[in-house]
Amino acid sequence: MYHLMLLPGMIFLLIFSFVPMFGIIMAFMDYVPAKGIFGSDWVGFDNFKYMFQIPDSLKILNNTLIISAGKVIFGTLVPVIFALLLNEIRVTWAKRSIQTIVYLPNFLSWAVLSAVVINLFEYYGPINSFLELFGFKPTMFLASNDWFRTILVSTEVWKGFGYGAIIYLAALTGIDPGLYEASSIDGANRFQQLWHVTLPGILPTIMLISALNLGDILNAGFDQVFTLYNPIVFETGDIIDTYVYRVGLLGQQYSFATAVGLLKSVVGFTLMITANELSKKLADMRIF
Repeated sequence: MYHLMLLPGMIFLLIFSFVPMFGIIMAFMDYVPAKGIFGSDWVGFDNFKYMFQIPDSLKILNNTLIISAGKVIFGTLVPVIFALLLNEIRVTWAKRSIQTIVYLPNFLSWAVLSAVVINLFEYYGPINSFLELFGFKPTMFLASNDWFRTILVSTEVWKGFGYGAIIYLAALTGIDPGLYEASSIDGANRFQQLWHVTLPGILPTIMLISALNLGDILNAGFDQVFTLYNPIVFETGDIIDTYVYRVGLLGQQYSFATAVGLLKSVVGFTLMITANELSKKLADMRIF
């Protein structure tokens, strides 16, 4: 009976995750839609070589790593800190209200939120109007290479930290209250309880989420970047996915786009396996 309940999900996974993997062979071909997969020429690793020979390859990789690293680091720290602070609130209605409000942006796609961010950071927007009160000159934030990465990371964290906090709040409920009572009897204050009881209690969850995020280290968020960037900030905002979209898909270089996607998947898989082994050696915990 339980296996039958799993059947719809397994069929969905098979159709949309495993069957499309057949298209990986396009990465090793000069794919021409008119000829099809079986009629296109086999080129081996030429697409991968071309990937590292393009003039902007290092810049694009650098942008992707910086933006992704910022999202992974702050996307882990902020939810943890917020969950710990929220857990200290003893007024139930206030705690639930705050939790609901910060969780709402997670339901909205970047197709919607990008319009909000653009209006906030435009030249005559509320952010610049507020800064003018303190004597700062208006800045075109979304057209500034100095600010664009910061905006990408901060807005992504703002969008997702509510969901992340719920995961850590759930982990906090699994900590034995007796540990807090015992530490209180031993003379531990609230900070010492936080450091020696709370954080170790949610450490496995933190490590799990961090390891899963490592798999996306080369995925800096196509939908967010695509809806916010412009040619002026290509220098600091152009990532692998947006470059592949322009060159691989709009330029109809399908094999090149597939090669980049395959490389990203291999790197992500390798990082997840590495994180799992490090977790086992350093913390005596296995993620999977």
